[in-house]
Amino acid sequence: MSQEYPLAGIAVAELGGEIATRYCARLFARLGASVWRVAEADEPLDPLFGKWLDQGKHFVADAAAALDAVAGSGAERRLAIAGQTPIRLAEAQALIGTRDIPFLALSWFDPRGAYADWRANDALIQAMTGIAYSFGPREGPPTLPQGHAPQIVAGVTAFVAALGSLIGEVTPRRIEASVFEAALCFTETGAVGTAALGYQVQRLGVNRLSPTCPCNIYPTTDGYIGVTALIPSQWQSLARLIGREDLAVDPRLTTTLMRLALADEVDAVLAPAMAGRSTAYWVEKGDALRIPLTPALPPGELPRLPHWRDRGAFEPVEGAAQGPTLPFRFSFEGERSDRPQGGPAGPLAGVRVADFSMGWAGPLAARYLGDLGADVLKIESRERRDWWRGWEAYDDADPPPYELPRNFMAVNRSKRGLDLDLAKPEDFKAAEAIIRASDLVLENQGPGVMEKLGLGLAAQRRLNPKIVSVTMPAFGRTGPLSGLRAYGSTVEQASGMPFVNGREEWPPCQQHVAYGDAIAGVFGAAGALVGLYARQRLGGGEVEISQVECLFQLGADAIIAETALGGRRPRTGSRRAHMTPCCVVHGAGEAQDWLAVTVDSDKAWLALARAISRGDLANDPDLRTLAGRKAREDEIEAALAAWAANEWPRGAAEALQAAGVAASAVLATHDLFPDPHLQDCGYWAAQHRRYIGDHFTPQPPFRYDGERPAVTRPAPTLGEHTEEVLAELGITR
Repeated sequence: MSQEYPLAGIAVAELGGEIATRYCARLFARLGASVWRVAEADEPLDPLFGKWLDQGKHFVADAAAALDAVAGSGAERRLAIAGQTPIRLAEAQALIGTRDIPFLALSWFDPRGAYADWRANDALIQAMTGIAYSFGPREGPPTLPQGHAPQIVAGVTAFVAALGSLIGEVTPRRIEASVFEAALCFTETGAVGTAALGYQVQRLGVNRLSPTCPCNIYPTTDGYIGVTALIPSQWQSLARLIGREDLAVDPRLTTTLMRLALADEVDAVLAPAMAGRSTAYWVEKGDALRIPLTPALPPGELPRLPHWRDRGAFEPVEGAAQGPTLPFRFSFEGERSDRPQGGPAGPLAGVRVADFSMGWAGPLAARYLGDLGADVLKIESRERRDWWRGWEAYDDADPPPYELPRNFMAVNRSKRGLDLDLAKPEDFKAAEAIIRASDLVLENQGPGVMEKLGLGLAAQRRLNPKIVSVTMPAFGRTGPLSGLRAYGSTVEQASGMPFVNGREEWPPCQQHVAYGDAIAGVFGAAGALVGLYARQRLGGGEVEISQVECLFQLGADAIIAETALGGRRPRTGSRRAHMTPCCVVHGAGEAQDWLAVTVDSDKAWLALARAISRGDLANDPDLRTLAGRKAREDEIEAALAAWAANEWPRGAAEALQAAGVAASAVLATHDLFPDPHLQDCGYWAAQHRRYIGDHFTPQPPFRYDGERPAVTRPAPTLGEHTEEVLAELGITR
């Protein structure tokens, strides 16, 4: 492998698994590692999607050959990957035996919890993590999103855990990650909030996503425009842009929650206004006024958009099919530095991170680095507090409102906090000194903000030629859309995914209020680790991570399929092409008690038919194939709904799982903290913090040799460690 690749010198044996396992190995392969994959006789996925997952890999006949190739590679670091069922993991562990090769075990569920032996798939994980519960119309069943997002997220989370462990001198024998815990990155912040404050999540309707309004996708004269207006200034600018000064000053629409309560009225104004102009017009005007507006395109049209085409965001898979490239851009031009040695705190012990990020994506990336042992210095100020402390919080209240948000605490634990106002010369000099003393700078500020502050990439390189600089612009640093203001909702609107999820008669629909944030955070951690690993050989450098391109990874199957087809695929709600049934039905109990059931094999179908006491369906020869069941999908779902109406969803799911059917209660965000599996495997960490006392935050979603990395430090209060850190570094103000 060319030495230009950052992970050259790593050898990986991919011993078999599903999409999460294959995607994790894909990341290693595309970043320069040598990956040997066991060839399968039959491709269980769409062949083009399978080709994309396996780009850059070598194929061997069996697992023993893959392990032999790694053992004989002469690589500096070695790894074996397998997943995702208990049987397959046990077989892989037995094959590895006493070989000196660390093993990354990627499972659907942590084996220590109540769901250890449950069957799962992407649709079911969406039901179990709180995503599906809030997605769809207010009335009726929740909707299961399409695609393979949970497994892709798990693949990159496992990559973070594995590469993090390979950086230090002491590598654990066994690294563990699970799809369920990895996919909680989207909802864990809400779970700790509901646990602390006692509220319950409600489904508000299609593109009704608390707390943001407007947060929608509207038709234009030639396509669609994604619109987000969160803070007052954005709403006022948007109202004036469409010629409605009255709305800009309407006291009923002052805050985002007030607008959400009147969302139908807001849409009734915005929809016809947006329909009167082109997408390009709205994007240009939004860019000038700093309103988060973005082109919203179906997956198959994304590679033709000049911004993505010129950035090389897509590449051929086979024939007309196009697939996303990796969301990273690397530039290594700085000085070399030894890799971290690691220590009791983790493989990144001794690494210092200057964290200038705010909100969700950047702070989550930095949290993962803290979980791996890095000393993360969170830099903010009373004048420019982290967005997730609240932008309308009053300073003179007791306790200060900006010290209370649970979502802030969830993504900022394991850090030390500094109060530095970069507009003050003495604080600016302190920030410069911190960069000189750091290994990594991480930021997700808006376009051009770090340059305006005087700490852009060129300044960072001047201050510290060994630094690894991680920047996370929504649309990347280059291209006509690079300056667009964006939130996590903007990122989803731009990703193509709203044209895949939901039903055909719905407008393009978002599944989360900030879907792009969490996944960008995980990829941010991955990019930072790649930079740190490569620094010894290639030198310090810059790591650019486009948040929209991160979501292209999650929607890769749809992008590949639609570019190969040359057109749109119909949206099918919860139903999936390779499953019948795949649906949500109402159970006994309250109005919001729902059961998700997915059947992806003939054997599972027979088990389901017998479990619901429908021997007639089990014995019907027309239903013994997927095609036969597809032709009678309505009848099958009606039979399942009739049975489920008398069953409590949790009990029904346990019974179906025992029979061999992948099923689960549809969990809301407020169900996640008390979830028995997450309680059993210790997913929630108890912490104590000034102002709020005892509280819970998420644990790291991976383990080394059976133990999670220790969570020892709660999220900092504003400026809590300023003097401590400056004294350690010998910085005076």
